[in-house]
Order: sequence, then structure tokens, then C-alpha cells
Amino acid sequence: MGKNIELTTADGHVLDAYKAEPEGSAKGSIVVIQEIFGVNSHIRKLVDEFAKNGYIAIAPALFDRKEKGLDLGYGQEDFGKGRDTRGSLDDDGIQNDVQAAINNVSATGKVGIVGYCFGGYVSWLAACKCDGLSAASTFYGGGIHAKREDTPKVPVIFNFGDKDGGIPLSQVHDIKEAHPDIPCFVYDDAGHGFCCDDRESYNQGACERAHKRTLEHFATHMS
Repeated sequence: MGKNIELTTADGHVLDAYKAEPEGSAKGSIVVIQEIFGVNSHIRKLVDEFAKNGYIAIAPALFDRKEKGLDLGYGQEDFGKGRDTRGSLDDDGIQNDVQAAINNVSATGKVGIVGYCFGGYVSWLAACKCDGLSAASTFYGGGIHAKREDTPKVPVIFNFGDKDGGIPLSQVHDIKEAHPDIPCFVYDDAGHGFCCDDRESYNQGACERAHKRTLEHFATHMS
């Protein structure tokens, strides 16, 4: 359904993005932010699914600042590669890349953002720092805890799993305390990556509930 395009950022960096459009008129646009595994088949499927739900969807390849075309799986070697690549990025570059994706789709209506894993953190960063967004949803965003004192400019929802070894419930509690006005959903028997059907941690029920809430959130704030 989707196609690869190029984006140019404010600092002159050129990156790839995967973009899909709905068959009819669009309800708006959604920026989909990758895990630490690049814009891989899982992220492309999510982009296509959001397009099927009536949105223009775009996933910027944030790892292009380090290495073009990274498309990783979920084995140990790929995990190490993804972790190291993510560690080489800085928030300023990430923000520029996300802003370029927002700008690409902003002419067609309101724009939301959703991200998974590393992308959950990036969605929080964008909600606080980027321009042109109307709503944000984060999925198991490692790193949000360290930036929990930041203030979002748009409505946000948080989605966490109660069995996430990388984001203990104590951190989720701290995030709730910092932002008692932001809906924070914790899913039972859900680990990190519970919305990725390519991972052992996939939890279909939790994923379906989280995506239903995400689509409702976007419908409320992007109509």
C-alpha cells in the first residue's frame, strides 16, 4: 500500500520515510515512529493499517542519520545493532527528522503522532517540542520517565505493559504523578513490545485495546 519517499530536514539532512494514503479522503495524518529496529516490516504494517483507518500515515527513518536503510529483525544481534544505533542519535536531530515528517503531511489536515518502544519516547519528545501536532499516543516508551517533567503542547495518552522489564511500574507511577491529567493505561500480562506480532511478547488483546484507545484519541482531537 505504501511507498518510500525522501524528506529534507531544517538542518539539511535527507532521510527516507515510508508513507501510505487511504483510498478515500483522509481524516488527517499520523506520524508513526519506529522502534529501535528501524522502519522494518512491523512499522510498515502499522503505517498501512493507519492508512486503512482513513489517515495518511508516514514513518520517518530516524536511523538514517547514522546508517541508511536499517531494517532489523528481533534477534539478539539485531537488538544490539538497534540499541547502539539509537544511542548514537541526539534529541535535536530526532526532533528535526520528526518535524520534517509533520511538515510533509500537514497540508492535508491535523496531524497526530504515535510511537512504539524508542518511538514512544520520540512521540513524547515531539508532543513537547515539535510544531504542528494535534495529538500524541505513546506505546511502552522507554526514556519518557527521564523527561517526565517536560510539558506537552498537545493531548497525549500513555500505553504501558505491567510486565515490561525495561519500564518498571515504579516509573509508570512517577509518570502518572508528574502528569495526573494525562490518561495512562497499563495493560495486564503485557510486556515490552506487546503490540508487535513479530515478537514473543505480543499480546493481541492488549494491543487491540491500546490501538482502539489511540484511534479514539486521534478522532477526538483531530476532527
